[in-house]
Amino acid sequence: MSGLLLAAFGDWDDLAEAPGQFLLRLLYAPWLGLLTAALVVTLLFLAARPGTRRAMRTRLWPAARSALWYFGAWTLVPLLFMAAAEGMGLLLSGVNVLLWASVMFVCWAPFWWVILFLVFASGPALRRAFNLSALHAALPALVTSVLVWVFAFLGLSTGGLPPGPLPLAVCAFLGGPVSVTAVAWWEIRRLRLRHGVRLRG
Repeated sequence: MSGLLLAAFGDWDDLAEAPGQFLLRLLYAPWLGLLTAALVVTLLFLAARPGTRRAMRTRLWPAARSALWYFGAWTLVPLLFMAAAEGMGLLLSGVNVLLWASVMFVCWAPFWWVILFLVFASGPALRRAFNLSALHAALPALVTSVLVWVFAFLGLSTGGLPPGPLPLAVCAFLGGPVSVTAVAWWEIRRLRLRHGVRLRG
């Protein structure tokens, strides 16, 4: 939808700003996701009854560990890239080919391993919401409904409303978050009605 609005109503300035806004969102999205999920988990933990808190506490570490592995890999990507680039710069001063190839392997192999880890781990991690359902059955839907609004306002703060007439731009801005929130709360309602899941229970 954003691409269609940009093609129909955008000008050259909007097209030129689109890649930068995309990269900015890509840079901030994992950290906002981690902080938002931690905040939602903390609020639900504080609102839970004492017996539920004890049960949640025992299941907290596996979910936190999987999230820390994933976001630690996100942190390693730029660090390893800078280290590999620095190694390439040092080796351009004229050393033999064997030493150059071995240092290149040592510098770039971890970078590509982390990239492949992120590629293959992203799908399962996001589908299972970092095992948050082990803490509370409603947590994945609850975190999703909060995250979609955080990302929507991140997009609004970095790029403003989509181009086009104001009513259409507002609908495009609200359409995604409202629909995702409706589905998430429908899921929470089904959990409550069919399985007796309560947010505090």
